Amino acid sequence: MLAKLQSNRILSKVLVASVLFSLGLGLAEAQPVVIMERPMPAVRVEVVPPPPRVGVSWVPGHWVWRGGAWFWARGHYVEGVVPPMPVEVVETRPVAPSPAHFWVKGHWDWEGGQWIWHPGVWIRR
Repeated sequence: MLAKLQSNRILSKVLVASVLFSLGLGLAEAQPVVIMERPMPAVRVEVVPPPPRVGVSWVPGHWVWRGGAWFWARGHYVEGVVPPMPVEVVETRPVAPSPAHFWVKGHWDWEGGQWIWHPGVWIRR
């Protein structure tokens, strides 16, 4: 009888410990994950001046990520034809490498006479 009582107590302790342990794991898994992002600022409205001469096209102003911050590349005229900026690429953000990283979304930039897509990237703080 004493052995059965001790066995029941041990079983009860194991049961209580396993319930508490599983609750603890559930709480640990339920912690909110904070994804830091450095969102691109709103597009600025530019007044396009008249072209200085025939044969030039307007490159609209746009945001680019440089040196750890968003930088406004002002609109300007260039020689030749400028195609419209392509539509934004819809990206699937991968899992952050660590909590010490923040997300910079992909963006288009006018480089070397063409629109270049810079994909989104996780950057270490």
